[in-house]
This record gives sequence, structure tokens and C-alpha cells, in this order.
Amino acid sequence: MQQVVVHMSAEFQRKIPPMTASPSLTRSPDQTTEIEGEPSSRKGAVIAAVQTVHRNRAAQRTWLAVVLLAIFALVLVGGATRLTDSGLSITEWKPIHGVIPPLSEAEWQEELELYRQIPEYQLINKGMSLDEFKRIYWWEWAHRVLARGVGILFGVPFLFFLATGRIEKRLRWPLFGLLVLGGLQGAVGWWMVASGLVDRVDVSQYRLATHLTLACLIFAAIVWVMRGLAPHSADPVPSDGLRRGAGVLSALVLVQIYLGGLVAGLDAGLASSTWPLMNGALVPSGLLEITPAWRNVFENELTVQFVHRMGGYLIFALALWHMAASIAHGAGTTHCRRAIVLFGLVAIQALIGIVTILTQVPFGWALAHQGWAVIVLGFAVAHWRGFYGAYPLETDVRVRH
Repeated sequence: MQQVVVHMSAEFQRKIPPMTASPSLTRSPDQTTEIEGEPSSRKGAVIAAVQTVHRNRAAQRTWLAVVLLAIFALVLVGGATRLTDSGLSITEWKPIHGVIPPLSEAEWQEELELYRQIPEYQLINKGMSLDEFKRIYWWEWAHRVLARGVGILFGVPFLFFLATGRIEKRLRWPLFGLLVLGGLQGAVGWWMVASGLVDRVDVSQYRLATHLTLACLIFAAIVWVMRGLAPHSADPVPSDGLRRGAGVLSALVLVQIYLGGLVAGLDAGLASSTWPLMNGALVPSGLLEITPAWRNVFENELTVQFVHRMGGYLIFALALWHMAASIAHGAGTTHCRRAIVLFGLVAIQALIGIVTILTQVPFGWALAHQGWAVIVLGFAVAHWRGFYGAYPLETDVRVRH
């Protein structure tokens, strides 16, 4: 005869109606309740509740996927803003009113006059026409408006899911933390812009790299949560070493993105336009010209590009090792297939980086390099999350025959 076994957490039990029958109850060591017996109305309610959880997870995955696409677009527009030297074209931070661009000739002249007060105009763009100013203004305006849009895309559905009880308890604070990080990211963006309004003709590379890395950290965290809400294969984890290796790769990709932010902030991609050698040597001279020596890693254009290259080689080598180890210990599993795809993505990124250097950092290749880095990060984190599987349900239903 068919029997239904239901494992429920204490919190989940409060969400379903009282029993109408009296099946046997046992308390398991993890403080869940097991109901075993003939199907009853309460068991039917539990099964329906489980289906509701799955529907809620699917809806939240869709929401988070849309947010990820918006963040990806935001990173690309931010890269374009940097590559076109547009980031200082708006010299004031108006979180609300800044959404509306200049609508009249007088308003455009007012914005241009504000831009004329900063060193970038006075030392680099003096004499810039209004039409030329508009071209850089629109990039920065689009970046800021898109950033606000991301906040709305995340915040409004989050509040809806939270208010209607659709977000599982374990995810409420992590998702709220991401909302707070998004607000912090807006403040970091203005902190970055402010660094170029007084004594510099561009923004601080430290602040630019921080701004980019925080955006990618938020992106990675959303990927982690979204993958945790998705169904996973039942393939066993081949080894703990592979799981740790996936985590190390994810962390290194994020560090490499920070280094890439330094390269962008210093225009260090132009420090050497040859490959595999740099200025005719594997280790070029002039890497330690600034004192103290540690500052070269952040402020010496040649050193910054050299460190970024070395980081790329390290990630390539580790991704290759990770793929080989996955084939050796878990051939045919989804974990192995993901490792192969990850290595392919890393290899493509390395190729894009090489082409970007050899062609002296043209707009298209440089933007592709930044965008593909985000794709590599997202897949690396999704791959790492795959070793842990989906978040456990608050209740589990199995049918015994």
C-alpha cells in the first residue's frame, strides 16, 4: 500500500493546517517531524506547499536573472564611460533630480559651464564644443540612470516577495544585505567621481577598481543565491579538492577584475603593446621605479599591466588543472562538464586580452574584455555553487510503496 513520508521543519509546520487524521509522528535528530501513514488532507496540504515553494523559487530565479542582466549592462556602460573619458562630465550628484537630463539649450549650457570648472576640461578638453560635451555627457548619464534602474529592479520585487512571505527565511538577510550593498555601490560611485573633480584630470584608479570590484561582487553574490534556488543534478561531488579549487578560481577571477580596474584607471593597457614579451623582455625593466615598492603594484602603469598579465596566466593554469582533475576524478558528471566550460571561457578571455593589448586597447576589444570577465566570474561562481547543490527545502516529501 502506498505511504507518504513528510519531513517538515518546525517553521514549515506552522504554515499548514492542523491534522484531520492521526498518523504516527516521530521526531528526527534534526528537529524535523516525520509523518508516516496513509495520504491525508494534511499531507495533501504539505505537498501543495512544497509545490508553492518550487514556484516561488522559480519566480525569484527569474527576478534575479533579470537583475544580473541589468548589472551586466551596467558594467558594460561603465566600461564605455571610462573608455570615452566621460565619467567626469556630470559634476554633481543628484540621486533624484539627476534622472532628468538637460531639456533646453540653457540647461545644457549650465551643465557645460559646471564641467568647465574642473581640471579635466581646463587641462585636456579646453575649448570643447557643446555637441562634443553632449557625447560624453550621455554616457555618464546613461550609466547613472541604469544604476538607479538596477536598484529598482532589485528593491521593488524584493520588498514584494518579502511582504508576501515568498522569500525563505535563510535568504531574507542575505538578500537584504545585497540591497544595502547596492546602495553602498552608488555612494562608492560618487566617491570615485569626486576624486577627479579637484586636483586630478581623471578619477583615482584605486576608487575606480573598488567601484568595479564591488559591482562584480554583487553580481557574483546574486549568481550564488540564484543557483542555490535552482534544481541541481544528483551527481556526487568527485572530491573536496575540486570544490575548493572552484572556490579559489572564483576568488582569483574577482581579484583579477580588481587588477583590471587598476589597468583601466591608469590606462596601463598602453604601457606595453607586445605579447608574449613586454617591451622585449619576459620581465621588463622599470617595474619598481616608485618607492616604496608596494606602490608600483597600484601606481606604476607598467607594473600594473605586468601583474595583471601574471594574474591571467595563473588563472589560466589553475583552470586547466581544475579541468584535468575534474576529468580524472569525475568524468561524465555535470561537475566535470562545467569545469570544461569554465576553462573554455577563461581561454577565450585570455585571447581577448591578448588581442586588446596587441591592438593598443581599442574601444570594442577593451569593452569585450571587461564584459567577458564578468561572464567568466558569473560562471565560475555558478560552477562553485554547483558543488553544494540547491538550498534544502523547508519540507521534503517522499512516497513509499
